[in-house]
Amino acid sequence: MVFKKNKVWVATEQDQKPMTKNGKVLIRYQLDQDYEYWVLSKNIKPIDSLQGKEKTEKGKKSTRKSSKQKGTKTKPDTEILVETSCDDTITIYTDGASSGNPGPSGIGVVLRFGKHEKEISRYIGITTNNMAELEAIRSGLMAVKNPDLPVRLFTDSKYAYGVITQGWKAKKNQTIIESIKEILSKFDDLKFIKVKGHGGIEGNERADFLATSAIKKAKIK
Repeated sequence: MVFKKNKVWVATEQDQKPMTKNGKVLIRYQLDQDYEYWVLSKNIKPIDSLQGKEKTEKGKKSTRKSSKQKGTKTKPDTEILVETSCDDTITIYTDGASSGNPGPSGIGVVLRFGKHEKEISRYIGITTNNMAELEAIRSGLMAVKNPDLPVRLFTDSKYAYGVITQGWKAKKNQTIIESIKEILSKFDDLKFIKVKGHGGIEGNERADFLATSAIKKAKIK
């Protein structure tokens, strides 16, 4: 079925009807993944609805005027998914979490290239949520071994997106921001993509899980 423009697998009962609990259904983005999500059943639609929307989008693109803006660009989810499905593009999903602000913080990063995937889940000590978001981005970029390849980095942090790509003036965290900008110069084709937090993009949901898990593991120790 479809959840927020993404194709998903839905858990079903023996009668093949979706398994429901408190108005929610259980989904996975991939059958072989080991994590799943409960989402509102009203947000789940038949797969045919996505195919119809894709055809409509193609028709709109033929009449839509192109627009340019400085720096990086944001794109609709459907275009993002098409672009990042290419084998020659590295996708990076990043997220930072803080239990308190400031408080114990962690980062989560998911890097994908073709069939290859790497995950980073690291506790970074007591700091702010903004700092965690920035550190997740820096760690993701530093993990790329070949900066000559196209890279698409997803973040749900309005703050990080603004200070890195939109020229926002930051009163704090200048050192790490300058460090990230220095790393950016090494890439030939890099775009930041601002997405909505918990908006159903599987990679970002996974990055969030990795960030929060890092904090939980640190607390247990």
